[in-house]
Amino acid sequence: MKKNMGGADRIIRTIIAITVGVLYWQGIIEGTLAYVLLALSAVFLLTSFISFCPLYKLVGLNTCPRK
Repeated sequence: MKKNMGGADRIIRTIIAITVGVLYWQGIIEGTLAYVLLALSAVFLLTSFISFCPLYKLVGLNTCPRK
């Protein structure tokens, strides 16, 4: 697995995931929408930690500055 995510992508995904977690914890989002967003947030966190996004690979994107 070659890295295909740059630093900005990783930071944005982490901020989104933390925001969704806080919104769920505060009770602002709930129900099915909350569970879908939490699952998406988990994927965002996982991909940001490993710096690899399978969707980027499928569409041919690479935001990583290293070649």
